[in-house]
Amino acid sequence: MQKKFVPVMITPFNLKAQIDHDMVEHLVDFYLEAGVKGFFANCLSSEMYSISEDERLELTRHVVRYVNGRVPVVATGSFGLTISDKALFTQKIYDTGVDSVIMITGHFANVDEPDTVLLQRFEELFSLTGDIPLGLYECPAPYKRVITPEILQTLLATNRLIYHKDTSCKVEEVRAKLAVTAGSRLEFFDAHTPNGVASMQMGAAGMSSISGNFYPEILVWLCNNVNDESMQEEVRWIQSELQRVDPLIHIAYPMSAKYFLQLRGIPVRTISRAHALELTPEQKQTLQQIYRDFKGWCERLRINEVASASLSSH
Repeated sequence: MQKKFVPVMITPFNLKAQIDHDMVEHLVDFYLEAGVKGFFANCLSSEMYSISEDERLELTRHVVRYVNGRVPVVATGSFGLTISDKALFTQKIYDTGVDSVIMITGHFANVDEPDTVLLQRFEELFSLTGDIPLGLYECPAPYKRVITPEILQTLLATNRLIYHKDTSCKVEEVRAKLAVTAGSRLEFFDAHTPNGVASMQMGAAGMSSISGNFYPEILVWLCNNVNDESMQEEVRWIQSELQRVDPLIHIAYPMSAKYFLQLRGIPVRTISRAHALELTPEQKQTLQQIYRDFKGWCERLRINEVASASLSSH
């Protein structure tokens, strides 16, 4: 089965630090040209905690409208203090036209609360949201709540889940969860680039990692070739390269991604609400080196880089 790469979208801002909708469209074109099979809008990479409720809705609505059914779009909906607030916002996000509304696991129980509380709150949310298709995301903020295979199985039995973005970063945990989701309609995406190959070869639907905001073509190539017997040497090689640079691209993210896209000729501004500091000269040098590495990867794997000139001009 064809594996899918789904980017966690970054949010471009204008000089007044407002959402730059023209640049959102430019980025959608860029991702689609690279061959992505879906979008995760209004996520941590989108700086969802640094924008207002209205902006979250406006951004998601704009992405859905511009993508216009070419690929599925999912977006986070579990905002609000109470479960009924979360249910209300879930409905609002669903009304933008997304295919699934994503629940942040850390939004349903505090760090010191047991899984019984988590389940109880999920049940309450499910009862308040009709038949809206939902997904889970083990988002690193407010804190990372990695769910157990048992919890996933219980939630899966409600028949409401169609998406899961995993951040356990442990191959054995991924294996156990994939065993639970086998045969269900839930699509399992790994957020941890260094585990991408292992996860997909064990049955994950694909990947959804921040590295797609730097070099989506590489991740798409990996998804397309991960199970091709004749390509395993190249698959292992690019996986080790991605693993090597992965900790480096996380530094000062999402600013690092915006700077990297500039190196690629995409005119997204290095303005972020989530990361207030400028990139240091050292950080820029590191990213410049990764950009040179990326060009080498494309050459070896015979990948056509998405040229900014080929994108529709905005």
